[in-house]
Amino acid sequence: MAEQDPNAVARKKDHIELAFKSRVEAAALDGRFYYEPMLAPHPDAQTLPMLDFLGKSLRAPLWVSSMTGGTAMANVINHNLARACRQFGMGMGLGSCRQLLYSDEHLPDFDVRDAIGPDLPLFANLGVAQVEQLFEQGEQDRIFHLLEKLRADGLIIHVNPLQEAMQPEGDIFKTSPVTTIRRTLELLGRTPLIVKEVGQGFGPASIRALLEMPLSAVEFAAGGGVNFAKLELLRSDEEKQEVFGRLATVGHSAAEMVQFVNEAVAALGEHCRVEQIIISGGVKDFLDGYYLIQKSNLKAVYGQASGFLLHARGEYEALEHYVEAQLQGLRLAYAYLKAR
Repeated sequence: MAEQDPNAVARKKDHIELAFKSRVEAAALDGRFYYEPMLAPHPDAQTLPMLDFLGKSLRAPLWVSSMTGGTAMANVINHNLARACRQFGMGMGLGSCRQLLYSDEHLPDFDVRDAIGPDLPLFANLGVAQVEQLFEQGEQDRIFHLLEKLRADGLIIHVNPLQEAMQPEGDIFKTSPVTTIRRTLELLGRTPLIVKEVGQGFGPASIRALLEMPLSAVEFAAGGGVNFAKLELLRSDEEKQEVFGRLATVGHSAAEMVQFVNEAVAALGEHCRVEQIIISGGVKDFLDGYYLIQKSNLKAVYGQASGFLLHARGEYEALEHYVEAQLQGLRLAYAYLKAR
């Protein structure tokens, strides 16, 4: 037997030494899942189902959520992320492309179509304030120019009233985001449009308003991850931080928003015009992501921002190892876990 299993002695010694350290109390068990070890072999690279999403095929139900733009590290980060998307079959939303509306100085930082390839979704990103201003100035055609030079499949509009209110240099909305988004849908025609928040998510009335519009997807950007209202508040003076600190903590979790979506879909019936969602905000790992997409009544992928960002700032290999580990965990979840 020793010849057949040369590591047996060392492994059994490890088992004895680590047995007490590996105890898990019942209260610490993850109660979101049924564990079903009888029904599948160990997964391989083909375990994850292919998914038609935003008109293209994903090999993994992951979305690289919009993160950064216009910083010194944006070039490295964006190109690493796009390369990972191509290798593992994920979709990608760029960070705010505002700087590209009037100048191509930072275009190399965002121009990742060659890195991600032609077969995966890549979306540009603008704030709802910038889109409102383009309409006000009669310059809405700049949106098409932006999409063209990035070779993007469509546009993401991020909705961020609290962030703008907390930001020292923040913009003021003159019309409701719903109004601006409707105007953008009319402008874009058949060009895909996604709407997302920036770290606080959407309440049920906002979710319903979004699902009533012919959007290609809604991205949660729920509370629990990076909160840009709080981030901007931390850039302000101490008095403003004291006054508005609690306001910056309002919002909704991704799990809560899945419930909002499911309830709105049931209530709207045939009047629901959105068929797919991106669940993001506080999604820490593959277990969170797997659970949430299983609970959604709409076709869903999940987004991770901070995990990807942490590993995308240096050599590509660090990001590659991180994504592969997340996907291996996701394969195990698909094989052995059922959401309760």
